[in-house]
Amino acid sequence: MFHLKNFVLVSVLSGIQIQYWPSIMSDDDQKMAVIRKAFQMFDTAKTGFIETTKIATILNTMGQLFDEGDLANLIRKHDPDTSGKINFDGFAEIAAHFLEEDDDANIQKELKEAFRLYDREGNGFISTKTLKEILAALDDKLTSRDLDGIIAEIDTDGSGTVDFDEFMEMMTGD
Repeated sequence: MFHLKNFVLVSVLSGIQIQYWPSIMSDDDQKMAVIRKAFQMFDTAKTGFIETTKIATILNTMGQLFDEGDLANLIRKHDPDTSGKINFDGFAEIAAHFLEEDDDANIQKELKEAFRLYDREGNGFISTKTLKEILAALDDKLTSRDLDGIIAEIDTDGSGTVDFDEFMEMMTGD
């Protein structure tokens, strides 16, 4: 069975994105994958380093709260020669320091924002056709039969649409 709870929201640069993380990934693995993706987006030259001045921006785009004093201390620790650059391991330690578990209110807020992005007409629902396209783009290994099964699980009333409550249930498994 395909578990939709394995989709996670990631706020990176262009706004909220929904991404699929296979259930075999632990929470720590998922967090590390998010950190790696954020790092790679700012390592545009693919040197394995990012500028330390970009770290606050990256944390902000990841939706992370941080104390600027704590951030400055961590940057000094991981950039002792003050080169202004930091490798992935250093960045991962800094980001992990600030990563915090999202509470239910934050998750619901992010899901509402994501829902609004896909509710193109602003009418309070997403068509199952649109949802099917989104799911197919998230995981290209899903067959048409898989997608039909997922849609059938979500659209229990057969309306051809998914409202926010159904979307929330799909995303959280609750």
